[in-house]
Amino acid sequence: MSLFGTAGVRGDAAEEVTPSLALSVGRAAAVDGAEFVVGRDGRETGPALAAAVEAGLTSGGADVVRVGRVPTPALAFAARGRRGVMVTASHNPPSDNGLKLFVDGTEYDRDAERAVADRVGGVDPVDWDRWGSTTRAAVLEDYRAAVADYARRIGDCEGITVAVDCGNGVGGLATPQVLRALGAEVHALEANVDGHFPARPSKPTAESLATLRSFVADGDADLGIGHDGDADRTVVVDADGEVVHEDTVLAILAEFYARASDADDPVVVTTPNASGRVDERVDAAGGRVERVRLGALHEGVADARAAGGDDTAVVFAGEPWKHVHPGLGPWIDGVAGAAVVAALAARDGLSTLRAPVTERPYRKVSVDCPDESKEAVMRRLERRLPEAFSPGDVDTEYGVRLALDDGAWTLVRPSGTEPYVRVYAESDAVDELVGDVVSVVERAVDDAGDETSREA
Repeated sequence: MSLFGTAGVRGDAAEEVTPSLALSVGRAAAVDGAEFVVGRDGRETGPALAAAVEAGLTSGGADVVRVGRVPTPALAFAARGRRGVMVTASHNPPSDNGLKLFVDGTEYDRDAERAVADRVGGVDPVDWDRWGSTTRAAVLEDYRAAVADYARRIGDCEGITVAVDCGNGVGGLATPQVLRALGAEVHALEANVDGHFPARPSKPTAESLATLRSFVADGDADLGIGHDGDADRTVVVDADGEVVHEDTVLAILAEFYARASDADDPVVVTTPNASGRVDERVDAAGGRVERVRLGALHEGVADARAAGGDDTAVVFAGEPWKHVHPGLGPWIDGVAGAAVVAALAARDGLSTLRAPVTERPYRKVSVDCPDESKEAVMRRLERRLPEAFSPGDVDTEYGVRLALDDGAWTLVRPSGTEPYVRVYAESDAVDELVGDVVSVVERAVDDAGDETSREA
């Protein structure tokens, strides 16, 4: 397998992300720094993999601070001023696990990940008298307090009732406690940590959150929050039990941060698959949007800061389900996302927050495409898609994204993990648009396959 994907190392714990790999990654990472915090989510394979990472780090000469079971954003919080490794597979099935590396609270960028990957299996232990030490530390209390203090800048949550579906993940160790500290009445569902995820699949979707949705619709909750296994994702459910579209949540948060900023040039970083509704609300608030590839919000924030001047401030970053709150820290934080949404809902009402957001129909489909054909297919689509649709704006940095009439848009990009080309579209006539785009993509796939056959 390719070692680092869009969210660290991830795969089956018995076949791919094994203790031997974890040891090798730990030893390879130890070259980068003198001290690492190591945490894990609630998966059954977590203790063994965390121990293996620790063995690799210490035998590579680094000191390790164990922080135990924590949400991924709490590990990132603890990694400020040093480095960190989180053992988690996020929303993947319970048989999977993974490794995510941090430096000073920020996920490793591509160059740092490649450097570690290049060293895996090629780093010997340091001399026996230079091995690192291991200590323990508790970070949850400080992390929860920091998130609550941050959200309290918006306001408290007095008078609001929130149902939180933790899905047996480690979000149960943080989100209910933070919301209660803010004054909310909280109903915590499936808040016991269980690495088998017996209540529902770890990935929070409209289907997997059926119990939360029913609980909110039939009860007195003003909104619901759903997390994945490591609490870096936040799904919002309204008082009627309906999932609020992830791009609407992005638009609400992006507009809030852009409006609240006193910078002359407030910037929101998002990804190519994020809706034009984000651009519309940020523009209305006097800000601007920059886009970066999926899974690289931290890189986009760094690039926007480097390119901007003294008047530029990155006020928010987000992709569907995942939010970075720069005023708190540079990491993706589902607990903070829940707290900020709840505070805004308590202050203004969720329906009021949603009212100015234009919610056009949105679809995502996958087109079969062999991995070996993706590059040739995308070369063709860079020319064919603009020819077919005469867009107002074309962006080919992360796939092919076309801005069309009346706020409509489409994005075509190759999947980084599966043999597909992904098609995203948002339009009042979304079915027609998707059909037309898929036709162009399928022809490009066929032509690339024919070319490969001729070459063979």
